[in-house]
Amino acid sequence: MSERTIVHLMRHGEVENPNGVLYGRLPEYYLSELGHKMAERVADHLSKNEIVHMVASPLERAQQTAEPLSKLLEVPIHTDDRVIEAANLFEGKTFGVGDGALKRPQNWWMLRNPFRPSWGEPYKEIAARMKLAVADAREAARGHEAVIVSHQLPVWIARRAYEQKSFIHDPRKRQCSLASLTSLTFDGDDFVGFTYSEPAGDLIPEALRNKFAGGA
Repeated sequence: MSERTIVHLMRHGEVENPNGVLYGRLPEYYLSELGHKMAERVADHLSKNEIVHMVASPLERAQQTAEPLSKLLEVPIHTDDRVIEAANLFEGKTFGVGDGALKRPQNWWMLRNPFRPSWGEPYKEIAARMKLAVADAREAARGHEAVIVSHQLPVWIARRAYEQKSFIHDPRKRQCSLASLTSLTFDGDDFVGFTYSEPAGDLIPEALRNKFAGGA
């Protein structure tokens, strides 16, 4: 008989970023007060699930998001570089009105190929590393559940990879809100489907719901 395993891909909570910087892989970007509330809400939501394995990106915001659930379930957090945020040439730049990076001609060359994309890590590479991390988490939690705390683009690309859909997309239409769960279900080693949920959805202000410029 095959074993049913669920791997939850969780996006971290809101980050303190008043200047609108695309922080990407930059260090010292931490959860805001609201972000901590989101993490606690998801921890409560998952507290009765059979979670036996937890993984998080090495970036502070992912580690902080994983912490409440780890403490509640007494399951240690395993740091995995494969689920880190996507590399991005716009990292450290702002996208605000007036002086935003996209308005500067010297940055336009980075936008020359949106299908790769030319401004950052290729989608195929993101998909490959995420699927390897998911496979290891699935094996570690076989017959139970695992949680991987990652970032919006890696979670979205992983989902597209399992759905066998094109990686080309409009970033504004990603279904991956703050602290959301993209839950992948496996029968043995075979992917059989996914569900998407937003346990902290009611905490998200409308202005943040479709925000992607932070590289979150």
